[in-house]
Amino acid sequence: MITSIISKDNEKVKLTKSLLKSKNRLKESKFLIEGFRILTQAIDCKADLKYVFINENFEDKKEHVEFLKVLQSNNIKIYKTTNKIFSDFVDTENTQGIVGVVGIKERKIEEILDSCKFVLILDRIQDPGNMGTIIRTADAAGVDAIINLKGCVDIYNSKVTRSTMGSIFDMKIINMTQDDALKELKLRNFDIVSSYLNTDNFYDKVDYKCKTALVIGNEANGVNDELIKNSDTLVKIPIYGKAESLNAAISSAILMYEIKKYMI
Repeated sequence: MITSIISKDNEKVKLTKSLLKSKNRLKESKFLIEGFRILTQAIDCKADLKYVFINENFEDKKEHVEFLKVLQSNNIKIYKTTNKIFSDFVDTENTQGIVGVVGIKERKIEEILDSCKFVLILDRIQDPGNMGTIIRTADAAGVDAIINLKGCVDIYNSKVTRSTMGSIFDMKIINMTQDDALKELKLRNFDIVSSYLNTDNFYDKVDYKCKTALVIGNEANGVNDELIKNSDTLVKIPIYGKAESLNAAISSAILMYEIKKYMI
């Protein structure tokens, strides 16, 4: 059954619109996803999909109508609203006419780290596209978990979730302070490896340990000094041309795949 909502003052409408802001996502432990493809991935990954909103045009396509049947078979509530109200839920110009509200899975440190061998630490990654690409690549490269340090862009930002191409549902991600992250990783005997330009260690000449935490730093400033000081190994990717450095997402991909070779 599809429920029609045409009032902008409806509580469900207000809640959905509020999730465009980070503070409200944190307060409600929910986030928005937009688009037919990522909603399909949410169902496939058994994400905690609370409900969806569709606009007046969504049912114009046969594949969309079929997807609504899938949602109904999974007992997902469907609300239909006006195009005008729906436009308040999205930050894209060419919307596909569907958004979903997903519950944020609360994870404990022990649940994540006790069973991990390969962890990615993100230090002040601020570009949503970079963050989404890093999460997607970590998923592809077989990283067990991601630790998000203070100063990073909100991973539930809509631009981030779109860039993950569904990996936001698969990856174990936890927000931690830097001090807590270092403490917990050292306690579990992780070798902390940081990407750093001022070292003689090229990334492909290092023997990585079976429990590794790779640190990727801020796009402009790299890994912060405190993390560098607490790292067990510093590595760099050679630059053969005239560019000063590589994009953070590209660097992370090269390093993740190299380290993963030692764990297969």
